[in-house]
Amino acid sequence: MSSTERRRKGATHATVPNEKNKNILIGMRDGVSGTFNLVRKQDAVVSVFDSNFLIGDGIWEGIRARNGRIQFAKDHIKRLFQSAKAMFMDLGLSKTQLLDLLHRTLDENDMSNEAFVHIRLVVSRGLKSTPYQNPSVNIGLPLIVMIPEVKATDPNVKQQGLRLITSHIRRGPPDVKDEMWNHISKATDVQACIGANVTGADEALMLDLNGFVKTCNSTNFFIVRNGEVWAPTKNNQMQGITRQKSIDACRANGIPVRELDFTLTEVYGADEAFCTGTFPSQIHVREVDGRQIGDGKRGPITERIQGLYLEMVRMDTARSREEIRNELEANRISKL
Repeated sequence: MSSTERRRKGATHATVPNEKNKNILIGMRDGVSGTFNLVRKQDAVVSVFDSNFLIGDGIWEGIRARNGRIQFAKDHIKRLFQSAKAMFMDLGLSKTQLLDLLHRTLDENDMSNEAFVHIRLVVSRGLKSTPYQNPSVNIGLPLIVMIPEVKATDPNVKQQGLRLITSHIRRGPPDVKDEMWNHISKATDVQACIGANVTGADEALMLDLNGFVKTCNSTNFFIVRNGEVWAPTKNNQMQGITRQKSIDACRANGIPVRELDFTLTEVYGADEAFCTGTFPSQIHVREVDGRQIGDGKRGPITERIQGLYLEMVRMDTARSREEIRNELEANRISKL
């Protein structure tokens, strides 16, 4: 297998390799002692009695940082705390304290001047006294882990676009496992992903229980028809921040955008299609189930949304850390 083929695996998250990632320090807030430490990648371990390891009981965020600034910090941290509240999980720190720990992790890794940092923020309900699902046997607060890596998206994949295959695995309703939770348990997504791998596709397109198009296994999905951007409705939908920012960019710049239910037939006949996510931003889809989308190339509306989104990122991360922190604090005070 060539290096290009290896890098294309998981194409929506294909990266340009960076030597710096071999020696990163992992930020870890221990839930029992309450201490936060930066630990060498090789030494960063968790107990076999950890809730995530035992029963997949935790939440997570994928976060971008640009030149030491957390991209859309308020949105990501708010989403994490919303998931924690829904899961009845007390994180044991404030939103601004969490932001400070993210900044400390970036600084200790000398990443304040890096333009393409991706942080996987993982929260486990924490240590258990014995293997059992009930949180009553948990000890202390949740474990918080911050994994920062320098990750630039592979430009070849962005240029070529994605091949999708429709999965038989369905997006579930909120009374089964609410897709609004950023939950550690990704079993359905992994199964859909495996199906895509088997067929040689880049990602799996997933439907809801009524057969309407929803998301891919790790990204949100859009199509363009007759100059309009179509986004699947929020039910059975991953709570994508880049999804919402893309919709906001359209509405602020005169691009017609609708949230509605649509079918695979409408996808096959679309003029353009693209996926969104914190890591890839927007990446066009060239083929779905063997059907070429449009001319198979990145379309003009997708390209425009990419440019508008990039400007949103630049403006957001041009602010000082103190401005970003104050925004989080103001959001807290407004809800007291």
